[in-house]
Amino acid sequence: MKLIVGLGNPGAKYARNRHNIGFMAVDRIAADHGFGPWRAKFQGQISEGRLGSAKVLLLKPETFMNLSGQSVGEAMRFYKLTPEDVIVIHDEIDLAPGKCRVKQGGGHAGHNGLRSLHGHIGDSYGRVRLGVGHPGRKEAVPGYVLHDFAKADEDWLDDLLRGLSDGAADLVAGDSGRFMNAVALRTAPPRSSGKAPEPEAAKQAPAPVAEAPDARSPLQKLVDKFR
Repeated sequence: MKLIVGLGNPGAKYARNRHNIGFMAVDRIAADHGFGPWRAKFQGQISEGRLGSAKVLLLKPETFMNLSGQSVGEAMRFYKLTPEDVIVIHDEIDLAPGKCRVKQGGGHAGHNGLRSLHGHIGDSYGRVRLGVGHPGRKEAVPGYVLHDFAKADEDWLDDLLRGLSDGAADLVAGDSGRFMNAVALRTAPPRSSGKAPEPEAAKQAPAPVAEAPDARSPLQKLVDKFR
């Protein structure tokens, strides 16, 4: 069994915040893959289903971001899971908007949700880092991540979440390459050359034949005119 955790803050006030992109991601997976209804458990909301051959539990901690580890630890203990069975989806200010990276283990880089997880379950869990951009100044970060996505962000955000959902089965199977390809097909689809194909009739039409020059003398032309 795999546990996929989306990080965020509960309540309508925070629903469209950049900090809540993890909640948005697991909501999209649940909707696209026919997961069961969300219900309250483990100090959060859970939904159960399958991705490929794997049984998967989706979890949205409702402890607020800074205490996310409490909810995740409780779910892990109940199902006897290890940190390697856990994948956490979260916002990442050090990635450009719309970018996605997969990582196994490592530090928390000051992210309060990850900091809490480190304290409760260690640091060897998997992460899906979803770029939301940086405000440019360190002191502006709290207000930035706790602010709603701008209208101009909606297109890339939708593409990113759709791509993540498309590749979710590969993600839980441990095939990060295929997962990233699925995301890329949504966020950076291959472009055609842009050159219009040559019409078939034009391909088949014979080349024009130049007329032979008139070699008659002026007198001969005059005679021929009155014939």
